[in-house]
Amino acid sequence: MDTLMKSALPKEAAQDNEKRGRKASKEVRRLQLIEATIDSLAKRGYSETTMADVADGAGLSRGIVNFHFESKEKLLVATLQHMYDEYSAHWRAALLKAGDDPARQLRALVAADFDRSISNKRKLAAWCAFWGEAKSRPTYQALCGARDAAYQNVFIDLCRKLKEEAGYDFDPQGTALALSAMLEGLWLRLMMGTEDVTRESALQAAFEFLSLAFPKHYPGQTRSERNVG
Repeated sequence: MDTLMKSALPKEAAQDNEKRGRKASKEVRRLQLIEATIDSLAKRGYSETTMADVADGAGLSRGIVNFHFESKEKLLVATLQHMYDEYSAHWRAALLKAGDDPARQLRALVAADFDRSISNKRKLAAWCAFWGEAKSRPTYQALCGARDAAYQNVFIDLCRKLKEEAGYDFDPQGTALALSAMLEGLWLRLMMGTEDVTRESALQAAFEFLSLAFPKHYPGQTRSERNVG
């Protein structure tokens, strides 16, 4: 009996490994297709992106695209979900790394928006493609709304804490809205390539806003603090 059990173990282990391999392969394929979708959105825009473009960009057959996503709409929703997950994980990691000080946390969130992995023309163009469609697509609105609200609530909470610490005379919600709107505007300028805006100059402008809105917490930003990742 023991001999039979021992001989079965390698077979079971091999089956488990095969299952994990298939799962990993599926995830790799999905990611390839999502990355190719981002490329196509950045290059062609939303309406001109097709399943065939994505398949060609990923170097995969069109049947593989249909197998994983069934339709262009499902592929685009998955891509938007992926981008939001990536962005959320990025700013949450920056927030955690900043520790418990609200001034450091807010500065870290602002800096995170201009990190090279997040703020590049390819991804900014894809974001803009989705933003242009969100108004007429309830699925996009629902997906974006909940995540945007969570992010905005962190901004509001940090602005409230800084106000309590220094006695500023402003509305935390309004100040947080102004800050997030400015960051979105800088993203748009980066994507459009207007006025020679770079990630470095955009981050410097964002830090200048912090200095104006919270002068007791950010009396002046040094050049080293303005470095972009």
